[in-house]
Amino acid sequence: MKKLFIFAAMGLFSISGMAQGAKEQPKEEGFVFTTVKELPITSIKNQNRAGTCWCYSSMAFLEAELLRMGKGEYDFSEMYIVHNTYLDRADKAVRTHGDASFSQGGSFYDVIYGMEHFGLVPEAEMRPGAMYGDSLSNHTELSAVSDAVVAAIAKGRLSKLQSDVNGTPLWKKSIEAIHDIYLGERPEKFTYNGKEYTPKSFYESTGLNADDYVSLTSYTHHPFYSQFVLEIQDNWRWALSYNLPIDELMEVFDNAIMNGYSIAWGSDVSENGFTRDGIAVMPDQEKAQELSGSDMAHWLKMKPEEKKLNTKPQPQIWCTQEQRQLAYDNWETTDDHGMLIYGIAKDQEGNEYYMVKNSWGKTGKYDGIWYASKAFVRYKTMNIVVHKDALPKDIAKKLGIK
Repeated sequence: MKKLFIFAAMGLFSISGMAQGAKEQPKEEGFVFTTVKELPITSIKNQNRAGTCWCYSSMAFLEAELLRMGKGEYDFSEMYIVHNTYLDRADKAVRTHGDASFSQGGSFYDVIYGMEHFGLVPEAEMRPGAMYGDSLSNHTELSAVSDAVVAAIAKGRLSKLQSDVNGTPLWKKSIEAIHDIYLGERPEKFTYNGKEYTPKSFYESTGLNADDYVSLTSYTHHPFYSQFVLEIQDNWRWALSYNLPIDELMEVFDNAIMNGYSIAWGSDVSENGFTRDGIAVMPDQEKAQELSGSDMAHWLKMKPEEKKLNTKPQPQIWCTQEQRQLAYDNWETTDDHGMLIYGIAKDQEGNEYYMVKNSWGKTGKYDGIWYASKAFVRYKTMNIVVHKDALPKDIAKKLGIK
C-alpha cells in the first residue's frame, strides 16, 4: 500500500514536471505592433468582386482629409465616381481605336479629376450592388457586357459611327444605359442633412480642392524633380506624377503622417510578402538563412513552402533606386492595388511599418488593416497622392510646389 502511494506520488511528480516543462517551452512569436502615430479614418469598406480599389482608396483618402480638416465624417459613394469614370474611359478607348484599355481599373487621379468635374454624392444616394439586390459590388457581368460593347466599337471595322438626331453617338447612349442598369442612375439633385445639393455643389460644400493634391513617384527613366506620365494602363487619363529619388519619397511618407496627413498609396501586392493576414514585408531570404547549429539543420530539411518568412520579424531587403527601377522595367512591380496609409507602428524589434486601410472588408488578423514594412513600401510603391502641404518644405521647393 505504501509502495503504491510512493509510485503514485512519483508519477504525479513526473506528470507535474512534464507539464511544467511543457509550459516553459517558448512559443513562436508573431508580430507585435505598437502604434507610433495614428490618424483618424472612416470605417473599413469592401470593394468585393469589383476592380475598384482605386476609387475605394481615394474615397478613404478624401474622407480622412475631411476628418483632418475638422469637417466631420463623410461617406461618399464610390459608384457615382465609378459610373462617370467608366463612361469617360469608354470614350478614350473608342477615340484611340482600342489602344487605350477599357477595364475596371483606374487611378487616384480618376477620383481627384472626378470630384472636380462631376462632383460627389453621399453613399446613400448610390450604393454598391443595389441594382441587383446586393449590398456589395459584383462587376463580373457588367464587365462582360460593357467590355463587349466598347470592343465592338473601338476595334470594329466601322467606317462611320451612328448618332441620334442631336449628334450623340448611339454607342455612348448604349454604354451609359448599361451602367445605369448595373450601377444605378446618377442623381442630379439630392438632400443631405436637410439641404438640397447637386453633386457639384455638394463637392464644393466640403471644402475639398482638387488643386491641393499631388501625385509622387520614384523612377530613373525620367529626370528627378520633373513631372511625367506614369506608364501604366490604368493611368488612362495620362495624369502627371512628380518624380523624386526614393529616399526623398520615403521622407514624404514620414513627414506626411507625422504632421497629420494621410496618403493614398498605389502598390504592387503580388509579392509573397504581402499576405492575406494583414502583413506586408519584403523578407531577405539570404539573410534569413544565415542561421547556425540546429536552426540551420532544421531550415535545410524544410520544404520550400514551409520556409515562411512573413510570420514574424525577419531581415528585410532595403532596396536601392536601381533595384526599384529594374523591378518596374521587368514588370515585377505592377500597378496592382490602391490603399490608404494613415499611421506608423513598430514591431517588437523596433522595425517600422505603415498602417494601411484596405478595401477588402474586415478580413485578416487586424480586421481590414495591414501593416506594411518600410522596406516593402520602399520597394513596391508605384505612386502616392498627398496634400501638397504634406511635403517637406525643401522637397516642395525642389519640385516648384507652393
